Amino acid sequence: MSAADHLGRSRLLLVRHGETTGNSSIRYYGRTDVGLSDLGRRQMQATRTALAQGFGHGKDVARFDPVFASPLSRAREGAMIIASIEPILIDEFVEIDFGLFEGLTADEIRDRHPDDFAHWNNHRLDSDYAYPHGESRTAFLERVHRGAARMLALIDDAHRDRGGTAIVIAHRGVVRAITQRLANVSPVIELASMQSLIRDSAKTPWRPEFLDDTFHLADIE
Repeated sequence: MSAADHLGRSRLLLVRHGETTGNSSIRYYGRTDVGLSDLGRRQMQATRTALAQGFGHGKDVARFDPVFASPLSRAREGAMIIASIEPILIDEFVEIDFGLFEGLTADEIRDRHPDDFAHWNNHRLDSDYAYPHGESRTAFLERVHRGAARMLALIDDAHRDRGGTAIVIAHRGVVRAITQRLANVSPVIELASMQSLIRDSAKTPWRPEFLDDTFHLADIE
């Protein structure tokens, strides 16, 4: 394949933020603005190092164009650690509003809201399911898709005729919504995991390059 065949190839890296001060590995934090914990910052630093090794061309930080993030501090700070620049904030990339479940573990939800917990377990994947006093799945996906459309327009403009690598740091639900929308894949998306989608030109579909990459976190404590 000639160099001309690669003209305009784009890559979109999607990274979930690291662990938070409220233990987002076990608690349902959506719109609640909790910051990164010390562990989360180490996870983001390890992500920065891994991406620099993969895409940095010998530098200690890879250059991404553009850099996007959710406006919540755990994602915004993660973007700053990884890319060393202020990201473009996409308001629609805030995580889903868990309503009554915000900040609780699954066991706490079961104990405090048993009826809502049972309904959630039975219907959480339904398109019209809504968290009690929170957001519906449909409304969440609609707003993430609006944000993704705006993000893609900015990527198209930045990568026009030359391609490039963009990155977004966001939340599990947001990353999954974007990967499903663009490439019809549903990664697990653990904390600080990396996914990569690529396309050969603005006229070709996105496809997964790698998903659920967490090898860079193996030695993080």
